[in-house]
Amino acid sequence: MPVLDLRAASRAVPLTIADPGPLRAAALRTWHGRMVNEHGSAPVFEALATQLEAVGAPAEDVARCREFADQERSHGVLCGAVVEALGGEARADIAEPEPVPEHPDVTPLEGVLRNLIHVGCMSETVAVSLIGAERIDMPDGELLELLTRIYADECAHSAFGWRMVRKLLPEDAELRASFLPWLRVAFAHLEEHELAHLPAKAVFPAEGAKWGLCSGPDARALFFATIEQIIVPGLEEIGLPASEAWNTRREVVAA
Repeated sequence: MPVLDLRAASRAVPLTIADPGPLRAAALRTWHGRMVNEHGSAPVFEALATQLEAVGAPAEDVARCREFADQERSHGVLCGAVVEALGGEARADIAEPEPVPEHPDVTPLEGVLRNLIHVGCMSETVAVSLIGAERIDMPDGELLELLTRIYADECAHSAFGWRMVRKLLPEDAELRASFLPWLRVAFAHLEEHELAHLPAKAVFPAEGAKWGLCSGPDARALFFATIEQIIVPGLEEIGLPASEAWNTRREVVAA
């Protein structure tokens, strides 16, 4: 099994965090999970950059996407620094990364658009909402500064996805309508993945915000609000049948 070992890099990040006391175990789980997830996003952007290059996207956009991979690795180190500051170890056994879909059932351009939507317009936009809410509740201090660095990058990742979809999506109504079946699958996958990381029973006292601990029910409500008030309308605005896809995503689960 592969091992992610960020101990040396994370220990080089100067960071002092107050002792969470009885919330220490929960804080460690939260930041250790973030460390793995953030670092694990790097291969996604590397693959996406390669796919963009293959369809002739501008070189500066390809380069920007590759920068995002470096940022995700940096996020992993920053989250690992929190783990170390809390008395844990920035090391984890990890699974082999899943390959980024190539979508052989459609053209390479449509495949890249699908991945841009799933990564930038969906996943990264959700991350912006959740981290943004966390920042609002977190008091001033080193941890807020660290989280703000991550937040700024996630905003750029989301904006890039939306911009590239608008730039690359052909003015073809029939093509745009054809995204419906895939959008159903994408929404169903997003919901399953995000809710698995936002346990409904995770409820902490108000002071937990100091260490980045958030209410599972509140985070779930924000997730659904982000889908319904930002992502679906945004995709509809560029001519994709997102509303129907979101409302019928259960058909994928039932199948």
